Amino acid sequence: MVGRVAVIGAGSSGLVCIKTCIDEGLEPVCFERSDDIGGLWKFKESPEPERASIYRSLVVNTSKEFMCFSDFPMPAHYPNFMHNSQLLQYFRLYAEHFDLLKHISFQTTVKSVTQRPDFSVSGQWDVVTINRNEEEEKHIFDAVLVCSGHYTHPALPLSEFKGHETFSGRCFHSWEYKDADDYRGKRVVVVGLGNSGGDIAVEISRSAEKTFLSTRQGSWVMGRMSSNGLPLDMTFITRFNTILLQLLPKTLLNWAAERTLNQRYDHSLYGLKPSHRIMDKKPLINDDLPGRILQGALAMKPNLIGFKGSGVVFEDGTVEENIDAVVFCTGYNGTFPFLPSALSEGPHGELTLYKRAFPPSLQHPTLAIMGLLQAKGPIMPLVEMQARWAVKVFSGLSCLPSEEKMLEVIESDRRINMQSYPSPQVAVLQVDYIPYLDFMAGEIGVGPNLLRLLLRDSCSLDEGLALVPALLISSVSLGLDGGLEPDRPSSLSGNELFSLSEPDRYQNQRPGGRPCVLLGCSHLEEL
Repeated sequence: MVGRVAVIGAGSSGLVCIKTCIDEGLEPVCFERSDDIGGLWKFKESPEPERASIYRSLVVNTSKEFMCFSDFPMPAHYPNFMHNSQLLQYFRLYAEHFDLLKHISFQTTVKSVTQRPDFSVSGQWDVVTINRNEEEEKHIFDAVLVCSGHYTHPALPLSEFKGHETFSGRCFHSWEYKDADDYRGKRVVVVGLGNSGGDIAVEISRSAEKTFLSTRQGSWVMGRMSSNGLPLDMTFITRFNTILLQLLPKTLLNWAAERTLNQRYDHSLYGLKPSHRIMDKKPLINDDLPGRILQGALAMKPNLIGFKGSGVVFEDGTVEENIDAVVFCTGYNGTFPFLPSALSEGPHGELTLYKRAFPPSLQHPTLAIMGLLQAKGPIMPLVEMQARWAVKVFSGLSCLPSEEKMLEVIESDRRINMQSYPSPQVAVLQVDYIPYLDFMAGEIGVGPNLLRLLLRDSCSLDEGLALVPALLISSVSLGLDGGLEPDRPSSLSGNELFSLSEPDRYQNQRPGGRPCVLLGCSHLEEL
C-alpha cells in the first residue's frame, strides 16, 4: 500500500504534486535544493549551477486563467499575461492556502533514487539526499514524483562552430542572460528563434547599437493578443479547433492560418518565414519582434556557421564584423543524474516514458516524471492532470497497460511527431493539448460526458461545448455524468463550472477600475 511519496523539486510541478498527494491521503515529502519555492520562476540575479534561470523581464505567454491550477484561480487584479514575479507570488498564495510548505525540506539535494533490493515485491525506492549541513541522509519511499524540470542543463554547441576559440567577443547561453544593461551600444548576435531567443533579441535591440537574430529554420510569429483583443490561447485552445484539426484537410488549415498571419506582416519580407507549415510546430509568441525589424533595430540572419576574428559567419556567406557578444538560445539537455541510468533507454539516452509520465520498464509503476513535455498550451494544467493520474496509479486505482503495449504507444507517438519534429529528442516531448488532457481525465474517471452535459444544461453546441475555451476546470472537476467529481470539493455547481462562455467568465478590471471583457472569472476570483 502506497503511503510515503518523495516529490523532487518545489517549483510549480512540485507544489501541485504535494497537494495532489494530500488530496489522495498520501504522505508527500518534498526535497528542494534551493531555499525557496518557485523553481524556474524564482528569479535570481546570478545563475546557479544545475538550477533553472530566467531573465528579469520574462512575462508568461499563456493567459492567467488557462495556466492556473483548477482549484485556485489567479487573483482578480492580476493581468492576463503576468510578469514572472507575479507568477511566483501566485505560487506563494497557493502554498499558503493549502499549507504545503510544511511538507518541503529546503536546501536539500537529491543525490540518488534507486530501487530497493526487494523492489520486485514492494515497489519501494531508496532516496539519498544531502541536507544544508552537507550531511547525507537515506530515506525509503513507496513512490517518487520527479518535478525537477528540464531547464537546468543548458545546451551550448560551441564546438560545432569553426573559429569559436579565437573569437574576440563573448559567447554564452541564454541561461546566463539577465538583462540588456551590459549590451548598450554594442553589436550582438542572438542564435535561436524560440520564445527565449525572440524575447532576448527584442530586449537587447532596445539598447544595443545593432542586434542580429540568427535562425536555422525561421518561425511563424504570433502575438499574445488574438481577435477582439482577447488572449490568444482563449481563442485557439478550444474543442471546436480540435475537431477542425481532425475533420478538415491539414493543407487547408495551414493555408488559412498562414494567410491570416501574413496579412498582418509578410513573414517572407521580414525574414521569418519557416520551412515548416504553421500546424507542424509551436509558433513563436512575441508581440514586438516584427516592429523591431521594421524599425531596423533588429536584423534577421540565416543560420550561424562559424566565427572569424571579431566577426561571425552566416550560412548565406555574409559576415557581420565587430560583434561584441553572441547569445545562444539553443535549448537544454533534459538530464536527471539522480535517476537510475537504466531508465534512460531512448536511442539518444533520453528517458523513455509512456504518455510522457511513466517509465515502461519498471516492474511496479511507482515512479513518474512530471512536466517533461511540450505542448501548444500552458504546462501547469497538464502537470496537474499528470499528478492526479500518477497518484491514482500509485494507489492501484488506475492501471497501466503492459510494457509491450506501452512501448508500442511510445513508438507510435514518436513516429507521428517525427513528421513535424525531425529531432527524436524533441519529437518524443510533444503532446496534443486537449487530447492529452482528455486521455488522463479518462484514465482517472473524471472525463466529462459532453453529450449529457449538452442535453442536461440545454445549451447550444457552439456556445456550451465547441467554442468554449478548454480550461482545465472543464476536464478536471466534472465527473463522468457531467456532475462534480465526488472526491474533488468545489464551491461551484456543475453548471457554473461548465458555463465557460457566459460573459462574466471574462470579467476583469482595466487599470482604471472599469469592467471590461477580458479573461477572468467573477465567481472564482474572490481570493
